[in-house]
Amino acid sequence: MNFKNKNILLGVTGGIAAYKAVELLRLLKKAGANVNVVMTHSAKKFVGRTTFEVLSENKVLLDLFSDTESSVTHIDLATNAHAVLIAPATANIIAKLAQGIADDALTTTMLAVTSPVMICPSMNSDMYANIRVQRNLDILEEDGFNILDPDSGVLACKSVGAGRLPDPWFIFDRFEAMLVKKDLKNKKILISAGPTVEAIDPVRFVSNHSSGKMGYAIAQAAEKRGGQVTMVSGPVSLDPPVGVECIDVVSCEEMAQQMLSHLPGSDIIIKVAAVADYKPVDPADNKIKKKDHGKNIAISLIENPDIIKLIGAKKTKEQFLVGFAAETNDLEKNALLKIKKKNLDMIAANLVGSSDSGFKADTNKVKLFSRDGSSLDIPLMEKSKLANILLDHIIEKIG
Repeated sequence: MNFKNKNILLGVTGGIAAYKAVELLRLLKKAGANVNVVMTHSAKKFVGRTTFEVLSENKVLLDLFSDTESSVTHIDLATNAHAVLIAPATANIIAKLAQGIADDALTTTMLAVTSPVMICPSMNSDMYANIRVQRNLDILEEDGFNILDPDSGVLACKSVGAGRLPDPWFIFDRFEAMLVKKDLKNKKILISAGPTVEAIDPVRFVSNHSSGKMGYAIAQAAEKRGGQVTMVSGPVSLDPPVGVECIDVVSCEEMAQQMLSHLPGSDIIIKVAAVADYKPVDPADNKIKKKDHGKNIAISLIENPDIIKLIGAKKTKEQFLVGFAAETNDLEKNALLKIKKKNLDMIAANLVGSSDSGFKADTNKVKLFSRDGSSLDIPLMEKSKLANILLDHIIEKIG
């Protein structure tokens, strides 16, 4: 979802979690959205309207009839909104929306909204569990509203249970996912990401510079587009994408085992992981001491399984297999050779060595080569954008 120049309506109601709406507003603005805030009078008791006006760069709507507002301001906001987010949503606002009550600026505005809406309940755990609150949430869901379940834990009132407003980054992630076209719905997608690590001894290993950022970006984009995503990941310093089944592995053999076991039933397989091609023949059980070997030491290496070649040999005609190749020279020649030798449907290849693309960088540039002979140069861009372009072309190829 590209939020740039999109009109987002942020509703804030009177709960202790109203302070999180400030960070949520900041995230929406950072993504390029034009945000208009509609507050209830109760919300003003927790966070002042000035805070939202300064950060949104728009006037906050608090009253329907005031000297500074047009009598149709709420209609303009509702009509122009590309999407609406209410966070936090109290039991009171949930009940009013479910019954169509319009007795303040927010509820009246909501009756005129025709764009997608996400409701983020936040309240005491007993209130949240109350049958009437749950009935009202069911009504809203049946009416087409998207309900984001609250987190569980210790609440501000000291009770323990469901009712806590999720962190702003999580709300933003799910709000974005709500607005993304679900063109991968019902597709099972298997992705490998990150490096693999091969032990020399208990404290040393053979690996590479892969950060996992590209694979994680693809997994996140595929999940938001409706895919059922399983990701097999080597050791990285990244949080698993929301909604993605993440299987952590260390070595190439572990990754191969997991990828092959999840291969049956997968529709799209994207092998992004930078696998260590070789591993020590005989890893030491104890740390290798310098005093035992002097200044020189020789470590014998043996070839690891070629995971994507194994997958290529087992995949069916209905499965679409994509590889990634980091090359230092002869990009096109090596990429086309790998398509043929490893039975790939597509390969994303790039030349390593530049600080702004490839390993560790937040940006990347690749050239896509397909089995049918077509190719596409993708210029330098954020890996999240590149991930969606890659998925666009996979969807195009599989029809």
